[in-house]
Amino acid sequence: MRHLDRAQLSELLSADIFHLIGNTADDMGVEAYVVGGYVRDLFLERPSKDIDVVCVGSGIELARAVAKRIGRRARLSVFRNFGTAQVKINMGAERSATKGDASMSGESPKNETMELEFVGARRESYSHDSRKPIVEDGTLEDDQQRRDFTINALAVCLNAGRFGELVDPFDGVWDLEDRIIATPLDPDVTFSDDPLRMMRAIRFATQLNFEIEPETFEALHRNRKRISIVSGERIADEIQKIMDSDAPSRGWELMFQCGLLDIIFPELAAMQGVEKRGGRAHKDNLWHTLEVLTNVVKAKAPLWLRWAALLHDIGKPRSKRWDPVQGWTFHNHNYIGEKMVPQIFRRLKLPLDERMKYVEKLVGLHMRPIAIADDEVTDSAVRRLLFEAGDDIDDLMLLCEADITSKNEQRKQRFLDNFQLVRQKLIDLEERDRIRNFQPPVTGDEIMARYGLQPSRPVGVLKEAVKDAILDGLIPNEHDAALAFVDKEAAKMGLIIMGS
Repeated sequence: MRHLDRAQLSELLSADIFHLIGNTADDMGVEAYVVGGYVRDLFLERPSKDIDVVCVGSGIELARAVAKRIGRRARLSVFRNFGTAQVKINMGAERSATKGDASMSGESPKNETMELEFVGARRESYSHDSRKPIVEDGTLEDDQQRRDFTINALAVCLNAGRFGELVDPFDGVWDLEDRIIATPLDPDVTFSDDPLRMMRAIRFATQLNFEIEPETFEALHRNRKRISIVSGERIADEIQKIMDSDAPSRGWELMFQCGLLDIIFPELAAMQGVEKRGGRAHKDNLWHTLEVLTNVVKAKAPLWLRWAALLHDIGKPRSKRWDPVQGWTFHNHNYIGEKMVPQIFRRLKLPLDERMKYVEKLVGLHMRPIAIADDEVTDSAVRRLLFEAGDDIDDLMLLCEADITSKNEQRKQRFLDNFQLVRQKLIDLEERDRIRNFQPPVTGDEIMARYGLQPSRPVGVLKEAVKDAILDGLIPNEHDAALAFVDKEAAKMGLIIMGS
C-alpha cells in the first residue's frame, strides 16, 4: 500500500474525465466524489475498471450532463428504479478537444470502453425479510455509512475547489494499512441489513489477502443464517470471484470457520473431520481438498479445473465405510461424486452446460491415473484412459498430480515418478494409435449393411468388441484390421456376410 496526500491523489485523478465530472458538478451547484473500489485500488496500486461517482444531489442528472459534454462517444443508460445511471465512453473513437466532444486523454487501447456509474448520495433502511433497502436522499456521510466496509467507504472530491481531497470518516486508509476488513458501523447491523456483505467480506479478504477484523468475523458467525434471503445468483457471483482469486482455498476456509459453508455448501462442509476406529483414522478430506485446490492454482489452473479440484472427493462422505481388515474405505467415491456434480451446480446456480460436464468427467476419472501409477503402467490401461479423457487428459493429469498430498515424501515421489511414465506413455500411444477422441473405424451402419441387420443388440456388441480390441492393443486402429476382427466375432455369433 502507498500513502497518498491530496496532491498525489490529484495527480492520479488527472485524466480529463475526472475534471470534466468535477466541472460539470460545479456548474450544477452539486458536490461530486469518486468513491469505493476505485479509490481503494489507488492506494493498493491495483488496476480498477469500475469508476463510481456519488453526488450530493441527483446522480442521474449529473450523468446526463456529463454524457452531453462528452458527446457522441458517450452512451447513457438510466436506471430510474434504482436512482442510478451509467455512462459508457468509447475510448477508441476519434478524440477531439472541442467543447462538444471533450477529450478523455490517456493511453487507452482502441475500442476500450470506460464505464462510469453515477448515484445520488443516499441513506438506506431495511426490513428484516429483504435485502432491498428503502432509499432516501442523504448526505455524503449517509452514503459512506451505508457502504459495506471501511476500505470501500473512501471518497475523493472532484469539485474544482477541493479536487483530490480525501474524505475518510471511518479510517479506511488505516484499515488498508493494517490489511483489515471492517464495517463502517456495527457489523451486526451491516450484515443483517444486507447479508450478501458477509460473502463480500470473505471475497475481499481472499482477493486482497486481508484479515477480517475479529468483531466483524464474530458478526459473520452470528448472522450467518441471514444468508438465506440472498438469491443464489448473487452468492454464486461472489463464489466465482473467490474461485478466480489467487488463493481460493482461503475463502472456503473462512466460510467454514464462520459457519456459512454449512448453509451454502453442506456437501463440502460434510467432508471436514477425522474419525478413528480400531486405532486407525482417515485424513480430513476437507483440508485435503483445499490443499489440492491450492496445488492446481499454483499450476495456473483455469476456473473450471479449480472446480474439479474442489469437487474431486465430494463423494467421500457418502461412500465412507469401515472395514476391519482394510480400515476406512471410500470405494467408488469418484463415481458417486460425479453423479453429485449436476445437483451441486444446479443449487449453486452454476452453468449446466459443457463446463459442468467437464467437471463431471474429471471428478469421475480422477482415480484412474492414480490407479495406473500405483500399478504397472500398461499400454491397455493408458489407451483406455486416453480414450475416456479425450482432450481433457492434460487437465486430468494435472489434477491427479495435485491430488498427491501425502506427507510421506518417498510415497509421494513414487507416485509423481510413475505419473511421468503415464505421461510419456500417453504421448507415445497417441502418436502411434491415435486414440484420443477416436471413433471405431468400422461404423454401425457398415456392420448392419454387411450382415443385413437392423439396429439391434448384436450391432452394439460388435462395435463394443472392436473398441475394446483396439484399446487392448489386440488390433491396430485401422479400418481393414478392424473389419477383419468384426468378421471373426460375427462368425462366432452365427452372422453371415450378405451375398457370401
